[in-house]
Amino acid sequence: MKNKKANKTSVITRRQFLKNSAAAAAGTVLLAPTIVPSSVFGAGAPSNRITFGCIGVGRMGLGDLREILGFKQARIIAVCDVDSNRVKYAQQLVDKHYSTNGDCATYKDFRDLIARDDIDAVSVVTPDQWHALPSIAAAKAGKDIFLQKPLTLTIKEGRVLSDTVRRYNRIFQVGSQQRSETNFRTACELVRNGRIGKLHTVKVGFGTDPPTTPQPSMPIPDALDYDMWLGPAPWADYTEKRVHPQKGYDRPGWLRIQDYGAGMITGWGAHHNDIAQWGMGTEYTGPVEIEGRAEYPKDGPWNVHGDFSIEYTYANGVKVICADNKKNKQGILFEGTEGWVGVMRGRIDAEPKSLLTSTIGPDEIHLYKSNNHKANFLECIKSRTETIAPVEIGHRSCSVCLLGDIAMRLGRKLKWDPNTEQFTNDDGANRMLSRPMRSPWQL
Repeated sequence: MKNKKANKTSVITRRQFLKNSAAAAAGTVLLAPTIVPSSVFGAGAPSNRITFGCIGVGRMGLGDLREILGFKQARIIAVCDVDSNRVKYAQQLVDKHYSTNGDCATYKDFRDLIARDDIDAVSVVTPDQWHALPSIAAAKAGKDIFLQKPLTLTIKEGRVLSDTVRRYNRIFQVGSQQRSETNFRTACELVRNGRIGKLHTVKVGFGTDPPTTPQPSMPIPDALDYDMWLGPAPWADYTEKRVHPQKGYDRPGWLRIQDYGAGMITGWGAHHNDIAQWGMGTEYTGPVEIEGRAEYPKDGPWNVHGDFSIEYTYANGVKVICADNKKNKQGILFEGTEGWVGVMRGRIDAEPKSLLTSTIGPDEIHLYKSNNHKANFLECIKSRTETIAPVEIGHRSCSVCLLGDIAMRLGRKLKWDPNTEQFTNDDGANRMLSRPMRSPWQL
């Protein structure tokens, strides 16, 4: 149900501003002051502000919401979540920031938020089973989209989302914010310009999640629309460790359940495998062979992989070894015939050390430069140019992770065609490229 203030906003949107301007030119009498405040003009003027609706305001969603609040050229006018406590808190944050009282509309159903014609862009920060459908609906409704990583729950969803975003000519940014950090760009430029010689191996490392004990079924909290939370995922009895904490914003249990995500292979893998692809120059393709092994919990609802190792082979012969931190150090290590470059958040290292002061010449490869991921998204909305982490790159990086997940679960070597996005040697693996959706949801 919509909040009674759902259609109320104190913002003069760009559409309203242009409509009023056109009416004035035609001689229509408008109820407006004859002296226009200086705040109406300039980059932060209401007519230039990008109006936002935030879909999903939990742990990560609140972080993205707070970032958006920090930009004068943006204005949040609506928030949506299936947990009424969380949506109320998000509304209070927004109203406090803008010194308003209830002007920020609240929704439980993302479709009602997307239906508003005064919203320019949405942020989608939901469990992974809910990434594709709201984003596709937003693109079709003419909204620009910021979507938290990983892009989608399945490779098929990613292909449909990428095609839809491009068909409707929307600006899209996936939350692979490492692309907007200097160290990662520097490492990738060194590799792509041959500073470590011929690249032959990339090692990717990150942590894993623990299992939990079997959990008893619990009453569904009054504040939670659990059926909507599950959405296209299979029905399962409610327990708090399946969803998110009812008090506070600690790390939620759904991140560790296969019906809603793939575990850390997409949690951290969507970041680090994305940088691996960027450094290799393969961000619009993928591996041709995948082989993986993993340990899985024997009971309890948390059933994503534990310790793991995946070997990806690319068409040029480069091997990417992606594994837990017991085997590979955190971050991305590019190894070549003449040296190496390693990078993680807050640190870059290389051998020889002189690589760290190497200058990329004007005629060499210079990668897309962004110093702030959200600012880049807002700038691209205004300029209608591609972001640093656009939908197709997000899809390809997510696909690498999901291919690894499929290989780990099957425990056999798979051959992959990045052009057709099909396995060439395994019908069973091809059936895992998509998942059935619980009625009435469908792609």
